[in-house]
Amino acid sequence: MTPIAILVIDDESANLEVIETILMTYDGKWNGSRPYQLHYASDGQMALDQLAICKPDLILLDVMMPGMDGIEVCQRIKAMPQWQTVPIIITTALTQKRDLAMCLAAGADDFISKPLSGIELTARVQSMLRIRDQQQRLEAFNTQLEAKVQERTAELRRLIVQDTLTGLPSRNGLVETLSAKLEAGETSLALIFLDCDNFQLVNSSLGYGVGNQFLVAIAERLDRHRQSGDFLARVGEDKFCLLRPGAATLADIEPLIDTLQSCFDQPFAVKELEIYASACVGVVLGNNQSQEAEVLLQAADTATYYAKKRGKGTVQIFDWSMHQAVFNRLTLENDLQRALERQEFITYYQPIVDLKTQQIAGVEALVRWRHPERGIVSPNEFIPCMETTGLVVPVGMLVLQQACEQLKRWHQQGHPHLTMSVNLSVRQFACPNLVADIDRVLTQTGIAPTYLRLEITESAIMDNADAAIAVTQELRSRGIQISIDDFGTGYSSLGYLHRFPVNTLKIDRSFIAQMEDNGSDYPVVDSIITLSQKLKLSVIAEGIETIQQLERLKELGCEYGQGYFFSRPLPAEELTQLFNYSKKAVEGISTPLPIRCATEISILTKPRHWLRADKPQLT
Repeated sequence: MTPIAILVIDDESANLEVIETILMTYDGKWNGSRPYQLHYASDGQMALDQLAICKPDLILLDVMMPGMDGIEVCQRIKAMPQWQTVPIIITTALTQKRDLAMCLAAGADDFISKPLSGIELTARVQSMLRIRDQQQRLEAFNTQLEAKVQERTAELRRLIVQDTLTGLPSRNGLVETLSAKLEAGETSLALIFLDCDNFQLVNSSLGYGVGNQFLVAIAERLDRHRQSGDFLARVGEDKFCLLRPGAATLADIEPLIDTLQSCFDQPFAVKELEIYASACVGVVLGNNQSQEAEVLLQAADTATYYAKKRGKGTVQIFDWSMHQAVFNRLTLENDLQRALERQEFITYYQPIVDLKTQQIAGVEALVRWRHPERGIVSPNEFIPCMETTGLVVPVGMLVLQQACEQLKRWHQQGHPHLTMSVNLSVRQFACPNLVADIDRVLTQTGIAPTYLRLEITESAIMDNADAAIAVTQELRSRGIQISIDDFGTGYSSLGYLHRFPVNTLKIDRSFIAQMEDNGSDYPVVDSIITLSQKLKLSVIAEGIETIQQLERLKELGCEYGQGYFFSRPLPAEELTQLFNYSKKAVEGISTPLPIRCATEISILTKPRHWLRADKPQLT
């Protein structure tokens, strides 16, 4: 058992003997555990020399010594980092408070007056040793704790800079490496982003275990083509990035891009499966871009986004116009979310006209954005963004709610036969709660289902034909009318068409625009109208803008039409005025009817162009 080392510093040998006798009389142990081992020094310099030799656990120090007195010795010991925690007990014949204060100020931990009392000396020594023991235990614990903290910190850093699945560096690791190169002035470099196509399909169809092994296989194959100096990292779930130093131009990395894409030429063997894959590539060169790592990574990611928009396995080189476009898109998404929260979306209505009688048979509800600064925003600016973000679902239900509420008011105002057409987006049509939500709106507004017409695009129907048939049948069982919008522009199958319980086909405006003077689309329009008649479906022509188009459609037997020739989409209040003009015309009151055309507002006074709102509903 290692003894407790006590350094006794006193120039009087008699004092040394007294201290030795007292400590050894009490068995030379504290708490009966470890023995004392006494070391002696008769002056200050000898005491300082003894420190490294005996490595004391406790020091008993006399104050009154020739040469270097006890106060100075105490100050010097406490100034040494390796000894400053060793407790020092001053033994002194001085009794003035000022003298004792000087001892404590010099760093002494305790003091005892001479002549020494055996009981007091032993008690104070044991007290200081207990404190010293606790201090050493605490120091040992702190040392162990610090070692564990360093170990855990190193592990956390490894987790931060390394991807645990593939073993490649992570995005953080890439950022550190790229930042270091940029700070060192290395601007001739390239970032090549690879985004695996349809990875989510692998996860959803084969499971996450297969998906993870698939990613590992991709990482291993890419890593085999990494040259000395290259830095390959996994930067996202299915995204990898290769940093190539020394690449100043696109020509420097074209062979590398081809090599990386060739990694996907052969299937990946995963759990006895062969998985074919491709990757879109986004490239950014560092020599003419921002010198911030995060900005370059964002630029490469943006280029990859544009590559994916172009199709699988494509390559896109970044330019700053892309960054601005993505920024504008993000701003638009945020503005649209706020617009929904602030109730900035409103509904406009465009009449659907019976082409034989010029009577209004129904209206179509169209969403508009009433921007607080820009005014009314065209749907062409925000509908595509809402489709991709999913915001079209809540906005679509808002339009349905507003449209049915307005239809109820028109019915109460004396136009009981009007129908309301409302568009359903692809996302809305795929929602599992669609039918329940429509039922709720009809119940809340008190609209009979037969007065509601839902317009569905061909793509919404054909994406999952069997499911679409089930949904449309459920809607039709309630009496709701179904219309296929933009018919002829998609890829609907005539074999499926007779199975869908639809009421109406809407001819896309692109065909109407080209049908004047027996234009190229005249036979297409003729065929659609003939088809609808054979299938006993109503047909509506969209985008009628001229009298020539109207006359052609009437010659072909088209039943209904809408377009700027009759009226542009209007707020409910303005369309109500149009209804009132029509009603006065029916009652024989000669009031000119304002008709909205494509470029201006016209006043048509000929009765044959009056739009009447007393026609029975469009069926």
